[in-house]
Order: sequence, then C-alpha cells, then structure tokens
Amino acid sequence: MGSMDIVLTLVFSIVMLLFMAFPAIKIVEWIERRMTIPERWRNVLTFAIVIFLSLLIGVFLRYF
Repeated sequence: MGSMDIVLTLVFSIVMLLFMAFPAIKIVEWIERRMTIPERWRNVLTFAIVIFLSLLIGVFLRYF
C-alpha cells in the first residue's frame, strides 16, 4: 500500500508541473527584489520551486 501512495503522489505532481511554473517565477521575482541572485542560480531556484510546489500539491491531492 505504501508504494501505491508514492506512485499516486508522483502522478498528481507530474500533472501540476506545468501549472506551477508561473507561481514559481513570481516567487523568484519576489525573492530577487529582496536580494541579488545570479542568473544561473535564478534558473536553478525557479526549477527547484516548481518541483517543490508540484510535490506539495501532489501530497495535498493524495491525502486530503
């Protein structure tokens, strides 16, 4: 049963990847207003936030 929970969470997260790009870009822009971020780290940070938000939504959809 535990592996099925992981699979369903990842399926929900994959669907949300595209939709979480815009909020991630806005979050990174908000962070940039408060501190300077190099170009390379801005892209990495955006990608990491997209993954984090997608997993967060996937967990929310699976368990709530």
